[in-house]
Amino acid sequence: MKRIITSLLLLLILGVEVSKADEGMWFLMSIKRLNHRDMEKMGLQLTAEEIYAINNSSLKDAIVQFNGGCTAELISKDALVLTNHHCGYDAIAELSTPEANFLKNGYWASSKDKELKPKSLFVRFFVRMDDVSKRILAKVNPQMSEADRDKAIMEEIALIEKENNEGGKYTVSVRSFFQGNEFYYFVYQDYKDVRFVGTPPESIGKFGGDTDNWEWPRQTGDFSMFRIYADANGNPAEYSVNNVPLKPKKYLTVNTGGVKENDFAMILGYPGRTNRWMPAGGIEQNVKFAYPAWVEGSKTGMDNMKKYMIQSDKLNLIYASKYAGVANYWKNRQGMIDALTKFGTAKSKAEQEAKFNAWANKPANKAKYGTVVEKINAYYKLTNEKARHDNYLQQLLRTSSFGFISRGFGKQLANYAAADAAGREKMKPEMATEVKSFFEEMHLPAEKDILKAQLALYSAKSVGYTLAPSVIAMGKNFDAHVNAIFTMSIFTSEEKLMAFLDAPSKGQVTNDPIYALSNDLMTHLGFKSDEVTKAQNDFLASYRLLVEGLRESKLATIQYPDANSTLRLTYGKVRALPVDKRNDAKVNYYTTMESMVKKYKAGDAEFDLPARLLELYKQKDFGKYADAKGYMPVCFLTDNDITGGNSGSPVLNGKGQLIGLAFDGNIEAMAGDVIFDKKLQRTINVDIRYVLWVIEKYAGAKNIVDEMDIVNN
Repeated sequence: MKRIITSLLLLLILGVEVSKADEGMWFLMSIKRLNHRDMEKMGLQLTAEEIYAINNSSLKDAIVQFNGGCTAELISKDALVLTNHHCGYDAIAELSTPEANFLKNGYWASSKDKELKPKSLFVRFFVRMDDVSKRILAKVNPQMSEADRDKAIMEEIALIEKENNEGGKYTVSVRSFFQGNEFYYFVYQDYKDVRFVGTPPESIGKFGGDTDNWEWPRQTGDFSMFRIYADANGNPAEYSVNNVPLKPKKYLTVNTGGVKENDFAMILGYPGRTNRWMPAGGIEQNVKFAYPAWVEGSKTGMDNMKKYMIQSDKLNLIYASKYAGVANYWKNRQGMIDALTKFGTAKSKAEQEAKFNAWANKPANKAKYGTVVEKINAYYKLTNEKARHDNYLQQLLRTSSFGFISRGFGKQLANYAAADAAGREKMKPEMATEVKSFFEEMHLPAEKDILKAQLALYSAKSVGYTLAPSVIAMGKNFDAHVNAIFTMSIFTSEEKLMAFLDAPSKGQVTNDPIYALSNDLMTHLGFKSDEVTKAQNDFLASYRLLVEGLRESKLATIQYPDANSTLRLTYGKVRALPVDKRNDAKVNYYTTMESMVKKYKAGDAEFDLPARLLELYKQKDFGKYADAKGYMPVCFLTDNDITGGNSGSPVLNGKGQLIGLAFDGNIEAMAGDVIFDKKLQRTINVDIRYVLWVIEKYAGAKNIVDEMDIVNN
C-alpha cells in the first residue's frame, strides 16, 4: 500500500490546484499525501499517522458506522458510544412502551446492568483499505456489455473479499469510485452486542421537529448514547449476560473549552451518497420528474400516518421511526428541488458538458469519447417519465407495511411452507416471533388508509408511464379493493398467520391478495423494456467515460470521489452565516439556550420543553458548561463538507478532541449532494458542552459524564 500512487496524487504532482479545504470527502489513506500540509496551516496538530494507521491505534479506531446508516464515536475506555438522537431513534422506539416511553421522556441507565439491548443493532469498525483498481480493471475491456463487465468485476471482488476476511473474522467490501474508474477494498469488524445507555426526552433530542429540520438557527440536542459489548477476550459476540464492555483501541477525549469563529474543525464519518459527477440531464430529471413525485408520495404517507399517531402514545410509537425517516427525506428532496433550481445547477453542468463534448470530438478523442454526451442525454430523455412513475411507486412501497411484503416477510413464510417437516420445526419458533413482531409494528386501520391513498396518488399522477397491471385492474375503486383484500388476506390477521404456521401451504402465501399486489408492484418497478435496457447499458458506459474524460481533460475541478458510505474525513473551520434576526448570538455561528427558550411553546409537539430545563435556564444553572461569556451554548456551525450518513459524526478540534456532534445541514445549500457551495454550505453541530449539560445537570446522570476524559483547553 505504501507504493500506491492514486490519480489524485498524480493530479497534485502535475500541478492541478486542489479544491479549497472546506470542500471534499477524503480517504484517510490519502491524507498524508494530499491534505496534511493544508490541514496543518488551518490548525491541525496531529500527524497523519495519528489520524490513520493500520498497525497502531489512531483516530479511525474511535469512529464506527452505526447500524449501517449513521456514524458514531467512542468516548470512554468502556466503549461508551455517542451518536445522534435520530440515529438511535429506531432502537429507542423499539425499547419504549406507552408505560415506559423512553422516546418521549428520555432514559439514562444508572449502571451498566440497566443498559438495554435492542433486538438488532450493530456497529462497524474500519480496519484498513487498499487500492485494487489495476487488479479489477485488468479483468474488463471496452467491448464488454455492462452486464458482462459487472459479472467479471463481481467475480474478482469475491476473490478479494475472501482473501482479506481472515476466515470470516472481518467483513470485506470492495467499492467502485469515480463511476467505475477506480476500486478500493475496505476491511471492517462488526460488533452486534450494542446496548442502549441513554437519551434526552424527545422535546430536547428532536426540538424543532420537522419545522426546524434542515434549518438554521437550530437548538436541537440531537444525541443519544449506547455501549459496545464483547466477549471476555474483546471479540465480537452475540448478546450474552456474560459479555463485557469492549476495551477500545482508541476513544476520544472531550474538550469543553468551547469554539470560536475560524477554529479548525475536522469531521470523520460515513457519508452516504453524493452525486457531484451527475450529468445535467440527471439533475434535470430529479428536479422536474423524480423529486416532485418523491415529495408528494412522502407527504401522502406522512399525512396518513400522522392522523393515527396523534391518537395515542401507543400508535405514535408504532409509526414514530418510519414517520421521522420519511419526513427527513421529504423536506430534503423539496430543499434540493428549490436549491438546484435557484442556482441553475443543471445549466452550469450542461455548460461543462458542452466544453467536454467539444474536447471529446477532437480527432484524438473522438473514437473513445465522441458519443458520450449524446448517449447520456438520450437515456435521460427516454426515462424521465419512468423516473416520475418509479418515485410515486417507491413511496407507496416505503410507507406501506405491506409494500415490500413479497420480498420480505411474505417470502420468509413462503420459504417456511416450502421446507420439509424437520426444517419447518426448526424454523417455527423464529417465524412465530416474526408474526408477533409484524403486528406489533403496524396498525391495520392506518395501513388501510396509507395503501388506499398511495394507490390513488400513484394511479392519478403516474400518467406518462404504464401503471402496474394490478392497479389498472382496480380501475379507480381503491377503497373497495383495499377493503376486500384486507378482509381476505392472511397478512392482516395474526390468528390466520399463526394457524398457517401449523398447516402451511406455499400457495396460500403466493396467492394471497396482498402478497400478489406487492409482487406485482415490485415486479413492475423492476421491469425494463429492451429499449430502456439498451439505453441504460449505453448510459452506464458513457457515464463512466464522462467522468474519466472530465478528469483527463482537466475540465472537472472535483479531486475526490463521491461519498458511498465509506469512511471519509472532511476539514474546515467554525464559520458563521450572515446575521439572522432569529438568532440572539452576537456572531451567527452558534445558538444559545436563550434562543431555544424563545421558541418554546407549551404543549406544542415540536417546540415544547421540559419543565426542569426551563427552571434550570431561569436559574442560569449552567454549571461548568457555560461559555466564558456566560451563555449556555447549544449548537454551532462549521463549513465541513458532509451529507446523510455523517449524522452522529464527531466534530474534532486541531488536537483531535471532541467539540461537537454533526447532525444536519442548512437548507440554503441543499444542492450540496450535487454541487458544493463554498459560500453557503454549513454543517450544524450540537455543542458538546450542551450534550454534557443535558446529561449531568438536566438528567442527573453524572455517572455517564464521569466515564469520559474531559479537558478544558
